[in-house]
Amino acid sequence: MKSEAMKFDPTTLEVIWTRLRSVTDEAAKVIVRTSFSTLSIEANDYSCVLTDSAGNSLAQNTASIPSFIATLPATVRHMIAAIGAAHMRAGDIYITNNPWKGTGHLNDITLVKPVFVAGRLVAFAATTSHVPDIGGRIRSAEPREIFEEGFHIPPMRLLIAGAPDESLLLLLRTNVRTPDQTVGDIFAQASALGLMEARVMELMHDHALADLEALGAQLFGLAENAMRAAIATVPEGTYHHAFQTDGLEEPFQFKVAVTVRNGEIHADFAGTSPQQPRAINCVMAYTYAMTAYAIKAALLPDLPNNEGMFRPIKVSAPEGCLLNPRHPASTGGRAATGHYVPPLIYGALAQVIPERLMAAPGSPLWIFTVAGVRADGKSFANVFFYNGGMGATAQKDGEAAVSWPSNISSTPSEIVERDTPFVTRYKRLRPGSGGAGQFRGGLGQELLLENRHPSPLPVVFITERLKFAAPGLAGGGAGALGVVLVNGKPLVDARAQVLLAKGDTLLLRTPGGGGFGDPAKRDPLAAERDRRLGYA
Repeated sequence: MKSEAMKFDPTTLEVIWTRLRSVTDEAAKVIVRTSFSTLSIEANDYSCVLTDSAGNSLAQNTASIPSFIATLPATVRHMIAAIGAAHMRAGDIYITNNPWKGTGHLNDITLVKPVFVAGRLVAFAATTSHVPDIGGRIRSAEPREIFEEGFHIPPMRLLIAGAPDESLLLLLRTNVRTPDQTVGDIFAQASALGLMEARVMELMHDHALADLEALGAQLFGLAENAMRAAIATVPEGTYHHAFQTDGLEEPFQFKVAVTVRNGEIHADFAGTSPQQPRAINCVMAYTYAMTAYAIKAALLPDLPNNEGMFRPIKVSAPEGCLLNPRHPASTGGRAATGHYVPPLIYGALAQVIPERLMAAPGSPLWIFTVAGVRADGKSFANVFFYNGGMGATAQKDGEAAVSWPSNISSTPSEIVERDTPFVTRYKRLRPGSGGAGQFRGGLGQELLLENRHPSPLPVVFITERLKFAAPGLAGGGAGALGVVLVNGKPLVDARAQVLLAKGDTLLLRTPGGGGFGDPAKRDPLAAERDRRLGYA
């Protein structure tokens, strides 16, 4: 049956779209169950997506990292341009970690698999996952350009008609500290792609579909209309907001002008600080994704993602600024910049729809990287995440120690102790760290680690909000600043590599989220509960 001529009734459309989403969720389970590293298994730092034959997103796994909402389909389109649809074959899998064509830094490796039915290219299955190591310097904010950050894979073939490119794999294994984990995680993704391919072929057979073009067109049109209707509930106008962040020697300036007009939103980041000779630059694809996610979360939170809902959202940023850097800028810690985009957008929209927004969170998430050599002579490298508190809203207190705008999980102490020479002396919520308000900001967390490695161990942090706290909204107070102490003393530069001797201690206190509303209006019962639970 030629699907171009089809018009799906609402029930059939919902059944097929639900089934496509379930395919991506099933593929996500494959990644979790077969990955070698903790980054997918524990931290949730991966995503699965299905697109049509042009690379437009049809469905994405439910628990996907928000930044991958827009970056992963864009990578599919880059693959189509680089490889050429006419040169793609069944059994191929393509690979890249190019920051400008992928998710924004080398540590995320993206795989793309073309799906053929009756010899016709009908869809793409795609995954991305943060691997434990990609070579180069230990992941930090210190690299001055991308060439220092690790092994760079341009868009190319990983599997050719089902056979792996052994030369590529040999080069990759030779250049990373964790060859088994890194390559193992890549092939966990490949397994997920195979499952998505098989499930899509079954779906198309069951519904007698020759392609997915008509299905996609109908889905995209409905989603676009829904987003335009949601945008129409926001008063038209241009709304400005700006704030400073920790920066380097001097604070960074973030600026945005959000224009709402004719069912569209345009976010312009002109005036934001220029790109930096450090690994904290955020490529445009990631900037767009964070902008689109913030708008969707505020205006259309319950509709599952597809390409159509993002069509009314436009983003611009001057080339050469922190949010649109030029090659060869270093980008390894791009979350330390990109995670400021949603609170920046909300600061602008708070002028007209504060009741639909959230106060600033104690994010960007904190990243703690450690590398060394075990007693058996094998190298190890691990990346751990620690979250601050979420911002409060007009309805509820912020969640404690939960990442936003990413949904990456904090690393469990058991994983840290299993995979590194660190012992966790304690890990607990941080009392009083949430911003005051009618609704309190979420609490940060506090943990004390001790190094038991016999020789000095290099560790690196990517931290934020050590100088500028998460602001409240609608009269709410700011959250507490973050703190990093080594042996009880603050670091001169919390982003520089530190060597920890045996017995040295590391204390991390993540930032609290901002509060919402006048603190004088807080429910006395809620305040009493905070005191009783030790949150105040």
